[in-house]
Amino acid sequence: MARLHIRTYGDDVLRKKTKYIKTYDRKLLQLIEDMFDFMYEAGGIGLAAPQVGISRKLIVVDTFEEGEKFALANPKIIWESDEILAMKEGCLSIPGVEGEVLRSRKIKVKYNDPETGVELTMEASDLLARVIAHETDHLNGVLFVDHLHESEFAQISRKLQELAAA
Repeated sequence: MARLHIRTYGDDVLRKKTKYIKTYDRKLLQLIEDMFDFMYEAGGIGLAAPQVGISRKLIVVDTFEEGEKFALANPKIIWESDEILAMKEGCLSIPGVEGEVLRSRKIKVKYNDPETGVELTMEASDLLARVIAHETDHLNGVLFVDHLHESEFAQISRKLQELAAA
C-alpha cells in the first residue's frame, strides 16, 4: 500500500475543485485500493481523493451494509429527493468535530466505472446517499461544516481555527 496521509482542515487542497479522471488504468485501481485501505485504517466509511492530497474526482465508500461498497470516478449528483433528513456527520479531515447536516434522503448519481471508464448511474438512499453526497462535496471544495446552521458553526469555530493553525 502506498503511504497516504490525511489532509486536515485548513489545507488548501480541501477547498479546490478537482479535475476529472480521464485515464482508467492499473494506477487508478491501485489508488482506489490504497484509499480503501487507508479509509478502513482510519475508521471511516467514505474518503475523497482530495482528503489524501489528490485533486481528482474520485471517491470510495463502504457503509458496511451488503452491496454498499463503491469506488466512483467523476461522480455527479443529478437528482435529489425532496425528503430531507438531519444526521450528525463527521469527517476524517476535520477530526474531533461533528455537526448536524441536512441532506436529501435519496439521490441519483452519475459516475464512471473506475475499471472501464463506462458512464453509469445509480440510486442511493439513507446512509449511502449521505456518504456519497458528503464525499462528492469534497470534490467541489465543500466541507460538511459549510452546511451547518450558523449557531452550530459558531460552536465549533474555535476547534476549526485550531485545526487550521496546526
